[in-house]
Amino acid sequence: MRTKLRKLEKRISIHNLLSDLEPDRVVLDVRSPSEYEQGHIIGTHNLPLFSDEERAEVGTIYKRQTPEKAMIRGLELVGKKMAWYVKTANKLAKSKKVAVMCARGGKRSGSLGWLLNLVGFDVQILNGGYKAYRNEMQVFFEEQALKIIIIGGKTGTGKTEILQQLKQKGAQILDLEGLANHKGSAFGALGELPQPRSEHYENILYHEIKQLDYSKTVYVENESRLVGHCTIPQGLWDQMQNATVYNVEIPHADRVQRLIVDYAQFSVEELIAAFKRIEKKLGNLNLQKAEKALLKGDFATATEIALFFYDKTYSFGLENKRKDKPIDFKFDHSDMEKIAESILNYKKL
Repeated sequence: MRTKLRKLEKRISIHNLLSDLEPDRVVLDVRSPSEYEQGHIIGTHNLPLFSDEERAEVGTIYKRQTPEKAMIRGLELVGKKMAWYVKTANKLAKSKKVAVMCARGGKRSGSLGWLLNLVGFDVQILNGGYKAYRNEMQVFFEEQALKIIIIGGKTGTGKTEILQQLKQKGAQILDLEGLANHKGSAFGALGELPQPRSEHYENILYHEIKQLDYSKTVYVENESRLVGHCTIPQGLWDQMQNATVYNVEIPHADRVQRLIVDYAQFSVEELIAAFKRIEKKLGNLNLQKAEKALLKGDFATATEIALFFYDKTYSFGLENKRKDKPIDFKFDHSDMEKIAESILNYKKL
């Protein structure tokens, strides 16, 4: 009696993975934890074939001895964990349908794909692995045109809140700061979660932009290219530089009060440390004044010192780094809902 041959795992392209993935198919990324943390496809699960230490060990053997010895050591390490791989995959994929990926779609994904196929999983393996995804993403940023409107304004204007009001009213937004866990200044990390790696930030942006309707306007806050330590991808940055800026102005006193509300909740030590990050541009004398004001609890004076620096920086960028003149929206109030309405109504003219 002949034994029925098990169907072999299938190979899929990155395009099919991103566009045609079945809802119940789980994507397993078998790269090491540090590789996964550096950057991964949104929605995937890390099921590492090797730990970081094991990967380093196998790689060292490969370089200093022979590929064959590296393969044997890899098999020794993997053999001890085969049951764990299967049990974990069963927990992650109740449907028994998985797509498996590694760095380049080679030995690691092939090995785990073979094992899971052997125990009854419906297995797909990503051709080209994570590298194929990154290549696809870079092409997207270079070629996909977006209808971007930049929401500009001096520090304390409430640009992020304006974006959120626009979103509530049905507009499309791309929250560069929210996705980076950073407010985009020397004070931007205060109260925020740890930032993603810059590479993964690009992946997050790609995922967010793919959800947009490219035929409609997307509102983006005016940023420098670095948001904390996260870098805006070149293709997206180029489009932002060429986009129309809606420059929002609210009363100076309102800006000061907004910043006090946002930042006075943090310790004096944290605020002084943030001021020290801009000491070279602020000047030592201004830094000393800011420190003295903070130690006295005089947040208004410290805020004015910070704004003196940030206002000059913003005005310079607006006047010297843009081809087209910004469209000014001047208000005698700081009602963010009304400001968002004005922006949307202007768009409809």
